[in-house]
Amino acid sequence: QVHLVESGGGLVQTGGSLRLSCTASGNIGSINYMGWYRQGPGKGRELVADISSTGVTKYKDSVKGRFTISRDGAKNTMYLQMTELKPEDTALYLCNVEDYDDDNYWGQGTQVTVSS
Repeated sequence: QVHLVESGGGLVQTGGSLRLSCTASGNIGSINYMGWYRQGPGKGRELVADISSTGVTKYKDSVKGRFTISRDGAKNTMYLQMTELKPEDTALYLCNVEDYDDDNYWGQGTQVTVSS
């Protein structure tokens, strides 16, 4: 089992920045991929960015160049640095990890609201 806790969301104006954090506890040695998903109002859940255990990253096209995903193994924490935020980035952002057995774990989410 892996337990995830997100933080760092909030209300920001268009063009602003936020940094989200996701700290993992439990069976952290089993973690392979870590990623951020988001679910906007009336929308389905979508992958924003993910990072492998070797540091390979992948981004949703609309956030490339604005968002940066990273992970700190010593702190068991993953980050999402978000810049140039737009109203369409407004969503509940959820932390996800996939272990080496392909089991998935989710955090409760942190709300990001970008005002126009």
